[in-house]
Amino acid sequence: MTALDSLLSVADRYDAIVFDQWGVLHDGSTAYPQAVETLAALRARGHRLAVLSNSGKRAEINRARIAGMGFEGDGFEVVMTSGEALWRDMQTETLSHLTTLLPITAAPGDAEAWARDLSLRFTGDVAGAEGILLMGLPDGGDHGAIRATLDAARARHLPLICSNPDRASPRAGGVTVISPGALAHDYGEAGGEVTFYGKPHLPIFAALQSALGIADPARILMVGDSPEHDIAGAHGAGWHALFIAGGLHAAATEDLFARIAPPHYTLPTLR
Repeated sequence: MTALDSLLSVADRYDAIVFDQWGVLHDGSTAYPQAVETLAALRARGHRLAVLSNSGKRAEINRARIAGMGFEGDGFEVVMTSGEALWRDMQTETLSHLTTLLPITAAPGDAEAWARDLSLRFTGDVAGAEGILLMGLPDGGDHGAIRATLDAARARHLPLICSNPDRASPRAGGVTVISPGALAHDYGEAGGEVTFYGKPHLPIFAALQSALGIADPARILMVGDSPEHDIAGAHGAGWHALFIAGGLHAAATEDLFARIAPPHYTLPTLR
């Protein structure tokens, strides 16, 4: 691993630079000031920028969220989310056999907004569902009612689709909250069938590389703060990786990379 003082010192080595959102660009509600400045500098130098996020929501919603925090609205050539990748597969034969899902979301209406233009029905009844769509979780609480719903779904052998594999997410003030991936992994470890969309799984990296039109994966740099999702996923795709050590995994040491190939570079924060 090479410790950097600035991303700008290695940016010219790559045809595109891809960023995680939470913990790298913002804390869930507020942009990191140095991140805004760094991306503006990269744009001024003509670098191609993209976002790859384990968000269960569609890409355009995330693009608008990023712009609302002070980043240039058109500053990212591509925004790819796990929710976008799932939506695209729901349009095809890949998952079109699932027509009635029980959604679990961070806020009311999230599932309906995500499913616009899909031939999909939602139900709140486990008995009437063909599968579970785990998009998000409300912040706070122990999610006991959600866990009970998942227990009932697993007893009925319902497949679970998780469109946010993150186990935890940062919030303002240094707070960390549980994310859908934690419950999805519990579901799978208890014997349930789980399909994950998002990092570190290869399809979402391949989808973004295809959208960028870059043939050589080693010409893409992934900037992220999760060894499990960003760094491992980048290595699996053949991309180079930069680890933001001051993000969600602020207490990270080299021990984190005992079972994951280390990143090519590290930075305390995006700058």
